[in-house]
Amino acid sequence: MPQPEAGAGAGRLVRGSAARPGLLWWMCAALVGLAAALFALSRRRELAEAYHLIARVRPFGVVVAMAFEALSVVCFAAVPRWLLRTGGVRWSVGKMTCTTMAANALAGAFPGGAAFSAAWLLRYLSRRGAGQVLAVAVVVTAGVASALSLLLLLAIGVLLSGPAGPDTVVRPVVTVLLIALTAGTTILGLCGFAPVRRALRRVWGATCRRSGWARRVETDLAGLADQVRSVEPRLWPWLWPLAFALLNWSSDVACLAASMWALGVPVPWRGLLLTYTITQIVGSLRLTPGNLGIAEAALSALLVVYGLPPGQAIAAVLLYRVVSYWALQPIGWTCWITLTLGNRLRPRRDEP
Repeated sequence: MPQPEAGAGAGRLVRGSAARPGLLWWMCAALVGLAAALFALSRRRELAEAYHLIARVRPFGVVVAMAFEALSVVCFAAVPRWLLRTGGVRWSVGKMTCTTMAANALAGAFPGGAAFSAAWLLRYLSRRGAGQVLAVAVVVTAGVASALSLLLLLAIGVLLSGPAGPDTVVRPVVTVLLIALTAGTTILGLCGFAPVRRALRRVWGATCRRSGWARRVETDLAGLADQVRSVEPRLWPWLWPLAFALLNWSSDVACLAASMWALGVPVPWRGLLLTYTITQIVGSLRLTPGNLGIAEAALSALLVVYGLPPGQAIAAVLLYRVVSYWALQPIGWTCWITLTLGNRLRPRRDEP
């Protein structure tokens, strides 16, 4: 249930406009759905093989996959819970998990659902004691932590993967990201010297005077920095939300591996992490509700690249999606209905 794009959606909401999918977005979603249907028709034999594999699934393996996904859900909720607690608002694990599952159900119900999910989560947190500033900081920071941890897993996946597969395409991208990260860290270290800070301020000031885009970036970054400092001004405690976000993704990867084991499908360990992270990055576009068709096609194709027969790859992906998406949707909507009804009944209870 991870959502790497949540931070971007919240960032748009901070500026006052919740993005809604337009006509072009819906047309793209329809084309993706049509392509998925045509793919299914052209792969009837592989789908039949996948059905037979799923019919012989090991029940204990499914339980293991569900346990890993449950751990992923709890870690997903632990990130905003830690941020709220640092800001002085204490929520129980159950309440935060129910809230994040409700937001996840909204995100999986519409194309581009992260904007709807972030808007609802911001309103709910604000009305439940967090306040607007803290709520925005929590949603944005949780999205940033999720994205950073996913990029870290992508880099690890590139290092672990073999010479075959999409590694040859992804490795240059990861190399550029690592170079940029190293350069940024170096500049950050040099900022400890006053002459360097003065020079950087002069360069950036000249850039902002000439570029409206740079001025907007400066305003957004300043606002985000103020929100983050309002939650936790120190640096080292931020390792906790990053660790929770990393464990969230890792547990979801373990759910995928357990789904393969439950079907008796060999797990391509060398390429599993890279395959998973690429699929999540592609899925962050949210062209279809819950990435239906996109996640299945991308993950199946990448598993085939790493040596799985098509029928086995499709079976593993379908079982994984049942555990990590379809099983969570009714639970999430139940949480959303419960929380929404609680919001409407609370004012009546407070009336004399």
